[in-house]
Amino acid sequence: MKGELDINLDNLLGLKHLSKDEILFILDQAKQIKHIFSKQTKQSPTLRGKTFVNLFFEPSTRTRVSFEMAVKLLGASSINISPETSSFTKGESIYDTVKNLQSMGIDGIILRHPHAGTPDFIAQHLDIPVINAGDGYTEHPTQGLLDLFTMRESCGDIEGKRVMILGDILHSRVARSNIYALIKCGAEVTVCGPPTLIPSDIKDLGVYVSNHIDQTIHLQDFINVLRIQYERQDMAYFPSIREYRSRYALTEARQKKLKDDVVILHPGPINRGIEIDSVVADGSHNVILDQVTNGIAVRMAVLYLLTTGKGK
Repeated sequence: MKGELDINLDNLLGLKHLSKDEILFILDQAKQIKHIFSKQTKQSPTLRGKTFVNLFFEPSTRTRVSFEMAVKLLGASSINISPETSSFTKGESIYDTVKNLQSMGIDGIILRHPHAGTPDFIAQHLDIPVINAGDGYTEHPTQGLLDLFTMRESCGDIEGKRVMILGDILHSRVARSNIYALIKCGAEVTVCGPPTLIPSDIKDLGVYVSNHIDQTIHLQDFINVLRIQYERQDMAYFPSIREYRSRYALTEARQKKLKDDVVILHPGPINRGIEIDSVVADGSHNVILDQVTNGIAVRMAVLYLLTTGKGK
C-alpha cells in the first residue's frame, strides 16, 4: 500500500485536506490493527519507549480514554494535562507550553481545544506529530474516521450510500469531519435539523439540506444522530426541548419508518429522550458501542502511522 499511494501524514489536523486514498489508507491500517488486537494478546511493543501528551482544554470521556487506551496498547505511555492544574492558570501561552513539552522529549501531542485552528497553529511550531482531538466547531478527524470505519464494517464500500447527519449541525465539529470523509468516499449526505442549527453555507460542502425529517428519513442507509450542544450556544435556537423532540428526534415511532437494514450511529454523549429514544439507542439497528470500540483501533492506526513514519 505504501508504495502504491502518495501518502504523507506528518500530523492529523483534519479530514478536509486529506484525499480519499489517505483516508482509506488510515482505515485499512485500523482494520488490520483491530483484527490483531481482537485476539487474546492485546498489547504490542510497537511504540515502546514513546510518550504522548493528552492536552485537553475541554471535557471528554470517549476520545480521551480511547487515546489513552490506544497509546497503552501500542506499548507507549501517556501523560494527561488539564488546563486548571497546569501553568495555564499562571498565564502561560499554549505556544510556550507545547514548546516546553517538546523540549522534554515527548513524541506527540493529542490536543482538544475550544478555539478553531489551534492544532494547526501549534503544529507549525513543533517537530513532533500533532493530533487534533477536536477544535472549536471546525473538525474532529478521528471521530470522522471511526464513524466511516464503522459504516464500512456494516456495508463494505460506502459509495452511493445515503447518510443523514441529524441534529445540531451548526456547532458540530463531528458533522464537518463526517461530511468531508463521506463526500470524498462517494456517499450521498443529507444534513437535517432546525434551520437555526444548519450553517448557511453547508451546501457548499456538497450535502443536501432538509428541515423536515419525516420527508427523507425513510430513504437513509445510515443515520448519525448528534446531540444539542448547549455548552457552545449563546442563544435559544429553538422554542423548547419538547418542540425539538417532536420535530427532529429519532423516536421509537420514527424508527418504524426506517429501512429494514438502516444503521444508526451516535458519537456520544447521548441525551436520551431528547435527540434519540432509549429504545432506538439500545435497539438492533444501532452500532453506537461499536463506534467506541472502533475508536481505539482508528486512534491506534493514527498514532502508529504518524510516529513510525509509515504514513509517508
